[in-house]
Amino acid sequence: MAWELNSDRPIYTQILEKLQVRIVCGIYRPGEWLPSVRDLAAEANVNPNTMQRAFTELERSGLVITQRNMGRVVTQDTQMIETVKHNMAVTQVDSFFVNMRQLGFSDSEIISLINNHTSQTDNTTVSN
Repeated sequence: MAWELNSDRPIYTQILEKLQVRIVCGIYRPGEWLPSVRDLAAEANVNPNTMQRAFTELERSGLVITQRNMGRVVTQDTQMIETVKHNMAVTQVDSFFVNMRQLGFSDSEIISLINNHTSQTDNTTVSN
């Protein structure tokens, strides 16, 4: 099944983000070999050159290491993976706050909404 990619941003950037998510969420574990560029390109329904560009960025960041003639492996540096995960979370939170402020909410109103939502979610989880 093809990955959901939008035309509003560069495809390789979206692929890079999806691969980062797979790494930080543990789908691809530290020290695990990644599927080949061709296999992932076929899965995502993109040109292998586009997938290669995303892999190059992952290598540049240190999340992925190329083993000559063997393929690519996820770094075993779990601290780096946690740092990337934290940075991705901060980006999401920042984006959320920007969007909420554009709707006219103050920071204290946003926090109140989050607290209320969390309380409701906790109550739903307990009752199920």
